[in-house]
Amino acid sequence: MKYCKPKSKSILSLDVGLKRIGLAYCDSLFITVNILPALKRERNNNEIIIIKEHIKKLNLTGFIVGLPLDEAGGMTFQALDCKTYGEFLFNELKLPFSFVNEHSSTWESTNRFGVKKDKSGLIDSLSAKIILEQWIQEGPELKELVGNKQI
Repeated sequence: MKYCKPKSKSILSLDVGLKRIGLAYCDSLFITVNILPALKRERNNNEIIIIKEHIKKLNLTGFIVGLPLDEAGGMTFQALDCKTYGEFLFNELKLPFSFVNEHSSTWESTNRFGVKKDKSGLIDSLSAKIILEQWIQEGPELKELVGNKQI
């Protein structure tokens, strides 16, 4: 698979878990990648209010959602949940987005940043940062979901 660096734009990255959602974002020139506090995932999806506030405040123009695919690139139970959540976000936010394979991002963030498993969500946001850095290097370009099945 050939990778292509995406066009510059300010992006929100989400590492979606069953309990928390890690968040990170980048500026429109891909100079800095910063983390935001992780959000508690609510059954009624109230966290979308905070996500919308971040998008407005930081003037973000798209988002990416990590998919924890297995080693062969197949869908896992968690990947299916992340895919559903990403499509829900698209319908709520109406912003271009893409899915990114985040296989082993949590493992990488614990090793790279030296953070042990925690309950604050720091590791989730650091994983979102790794997902975003990977997207900046490899893409894919953001797309609208309408009529375009991504996975």
